[in-house]
Amino acid sequence: MLTFHTHFEAILFWFLATSFLVQVLFHAFLYSRFAFYRKKISGSRPLPVSIVICARSELQNLRKNIGAVLEQDGNGCEVVLVDDCSWDETENFLKELKPKHKHLKVVSIKEQEKYRHGKKFALTLGIKAATHEHLLLTDADCIPASSQWLKNMQDNFNDKKEIVLGYGAVTKGKGLLNRIIRTDVFMIALRYFSFALAGMPYMGTGRNLAYRKSLFFRNKGFANHNHIASGDDDLFVNETANKNNVAIEISKASFTFTEAAKNFNAWFRQKSRHLSTSGRYRMQHKIFLSADAISAFVFYTALIVWLAMGFDWRIAVALFSARFVFQLLINIKSMLKLGEKDLIILFPFIEPILVFLSPIFLLSSMQKQTTWK
Repeated sequence: MLTFHTHFEAILFWFLATSFLVQVLFHAFLYSRFAFYRKKISGSRPLPVSIVICARSELQNLRKNIGAVLEQDGNGCEVVLVDDCSWDETENFLKELKPKHKHLKVVSIKEQEKYRHGKKFALTLGIKAATHEHLLLTDADCIPASSQWLKNMQDNFNDKKEIVLGYGAVTKGKGLLNRIIRTDVFMIALRYFSFALAGMPYMGTGRNLAYRKSLFFRNKGFANHNHIASGDDDLFVNETANKNNVAIEISKASFTFTEAAKNFNAWFRQKSRHLSTSGRYRMQHKIFLSADAISAFVFYTALIVWLAMGFDWRIAVALFSARFVFQLLINIKSMLKLGEKDLIILFPFIEPILVFLSPIFLLSSMQKQTTWK
């Protein structure tokens, strides 16, 4: 039987035990869905797909990545590339590229002094220009893992499925920052895949996302959040997704890859921009996401205070070990699915860093975001 010597010790234990329980429940009933997920073979027939990419002065990325996009295996595939007010040599590069690839369609936007626009405007024009009903979206700085990316993503469409969530991975690199960023990307993907499998889809990533053109226009595009710089991917999915119309695709051939931010400041700005939309998610999503994040923060904080106060270290070790082992079972299977097995060893050290950085990112995200890149 536990005996507490002060009220503070008893209260602290209550916080520690409650946050531990919440974390275990999230892993047992939510994240385990992805860890033990097995895709059913659909046997659907190949569909014509329009790949839509927006680029603003992305010449180097286009030179590096566009070839892999243009060479996708697909039935009647077209690539719609929106050149959004580029000030580098993107226009000339695309002029040279177009005669060699008849399925490449270029949409050019010229800068106007009186009208400033963001990515949503460029993406809307690209979608309008798309020939086909089924759209596959990625970014200019992303490269498909294989020539089967399009085929694997479009294979999930059927009469009921209107949205397909893919994995937008970060390329493996050297250094601790690369592993921290990749762990963060993995944890985000684990959440949105698991929520989708639980019938509560709340977001996707524009680095690898597919949906129907008719769904876009039924929703009036980005009309409800057009005044916000971000959200062309997560807010759109949050508004239009339901438990029946979303599929996930996690075959390794379907991944896209992008380079990690080169330094902490660049990553900080990127994270702040991405989090700026979370306040507009549906209430049930905000409640679940907040409960997960807050319980993890409370768990680690209470653990540190417990040990700092000199309370019974065996309780702290027991709870930490139990959570770690339970989490490890889920994460190992999930990381293997997403090709991130090298993150397993460092995860116990990186996760607390991300937990304590989250409130800082969230506060920074409340500043107005005005540009896209």
